[in-house]
Amino acid sequence: MKKILIIGASGGIGQALVAAFKARGDDVVGLSRSEDGFDITDEHIVSRHLEQLTGPFDTVIVATGALEIEGAAPEKTIKAVTEKAMMDQFALNALGPALVLRHAADLLPRDRPSVFAVLSARVGSIGDNRIGGWVSYRSAKAAVNQIVHTTSIELARTHKQATCVSLHPGTVATPFTEKYLGRHPSVPPEEAAENLLGVIDRLTPAQSGQFFDWAGKAVPW
Repeated sequence: MKKILIIGASGGIGQALVAAFKARGDDVVGLSRSEDGFDITDEHIVSRHLEQLTGPFDTVIVATGALEIEGAAPEKTIKAVTEKAMMDQFALNALGPALVLRHAADLLPRDRPSVFAVLSARVGSIGDNRIGGWVSYRSAKAAVNQIVHTTSIELARTHKQATCVSLHPGTVATPFTEKYLGRHPSVPPEEAAENLLGVIDRLTPAQSGQFFDWAGKAVPW
């Protein structure tokens, strides 16, 4: 039995991840804003919650995030960018995971393999951006990818067997995405969770600091 920590456990993907790990017989701890008051954008709240946990954890997953915050839809063009919408995106999708990653060295074991995964998005890939738009969300996800990559370098100095990665779960049919599915194929949260577990199970420390999709394929930065 492994110890698992899911940040954002009340969301569509988060709930599915909790259920998938529990189905394996793992010991799962979940934290969320709605159920635990875990505001990932508040450094004091993040520290207080994480410092109270009994670790270490074999797997930590940050499954928080939002495409639309306070009614601000993704921009169709750079001309639509506003200060508040962009700052809200960075607070939740980049700063939040960074505040959790501050504690990665304390959450993960030093004497055995472990995984720290942050759910990102393919639209955060600079190399894969061919149509523009969604400026704030894209930029926040690109930022979190850099944060994960940087953390992986530092973590490797003390946790030789740790793997720290960004993961793209695919397009998942949740309230998070229902307005934006359009013609894009999507999968239910349960299937997305199983796909992510399959990727996590195959990760090795040599892959730390990289960005993978739901099928385990590398995504360009």
